[in-house]
Amino acid sequence: MNMVAMQLEQVGQPLTCVKLVLPVPREHEILIQVRACGVCRTDLHIADGDLVPHHLPLTLGHEVVGTVVERGTSAQEFAINDRVGVPWLAGSCGHCRFCLAEHENLCNDIRFTGFDHDGGYAEYLVADARYCFHVPERYDDMHVAPLLCAGLIGYRAYAMAGDAERIGFYGFGAAAHIISQVARHRGQQVFAFTRPGDSRSQDFARSLGVTWAGNADARPPAELDAAIIFAPVGALVPQALTVTRKGGTVICAGIHMSDLPAFPYAILWGERSVRSVANLTREDGRAFFQIADHIPLKTMPIPFPLTRANDALNALRDGAFDGAAVLIP
Repeated sequence: MNMVAMQLEQVGQPLTCVKLVLPVPREHEILIQVRACGVCRTDLHIADGDLVPHHLPLTLGHEVVGTVVERGTSAQEFAINDRVGVPWLAGSCGHCRFCLAEHENLCNDIRFTGFDHDGGYAEYLVADARYCFHVPERYDDMHVAPLLCAGLIGYRAYAMAGDAERIGFYGFGAAAHIISQVARHRGQQVFAFTRPGDSRSQDFARSLGVTWAGNADARPPAELDAAIIFAPVGALVPQALTVTRKGGTVICAGIHMSDLPAFPYAILWGERSVRSVANLTREDGRAFFQIADHIPLKTMPIPFPLTRANDALNALRDGAFDGAAVLIP
């Protein structure tokens, strides 16, 4: 039996629509019929060569929702016909110092969906059942797909902000629009920073109840306790430091970011800190989906047919929409 997939055959070139033999799940794997797959900026970094893929051709996609149709002999976590979510984290060694300390996101032998293994820009994929999630039933496939990376990585970054009363989000896209709702639900003030002059995204942020929305180079009306940088722009780090209070934290949430420019020590002084987010853990997923099951998060999906994956990536690159693009096989 064959399936359709959109594959990256050469970095910097459009994806190609191909027919592949249906994969067979191994011991701990499940075969999943894809119902929806979110389009993440990390996919764009891989396609453009900012993150060098470990092999080609490669099927991108790591915000996958689908139905289990076949199981390996030891895959007992899901039953046939269960709905399942497949995240960026595809596997880890399980025995290194990081894995044993519940920091599997830092494992040196870590593996990623749509990077080390073929992902969800396809009609089917196989995934290690031990690294997949049950997803909340309150969301349909298209609305839950963005939660599997934009939500999960956003939540890990958000957790690093601690009990910040005033929190800034630089780049108000797929992750920020989800996590801002969590922060608002918890009574925190959210400050949204967008590309200068991007009034559409600023209006979108205001529609979700943020305290303030403005240009990334502007000073907000109040000093921040923490700032999360979702945009892959290193120059935003010193900008965020200048509007963050003493003892505050600036968190870099992307897997890829342009180089940080030199900046004066004075804006870091005062026990401010800069942190990066690396991937996610399964515990992040369990904690976040418990929250998502109780808070009705609006994910604002923009649907594209699977075969129009290139259009979705180009639209994301151009900042042509708010919310999250989702491919539908």
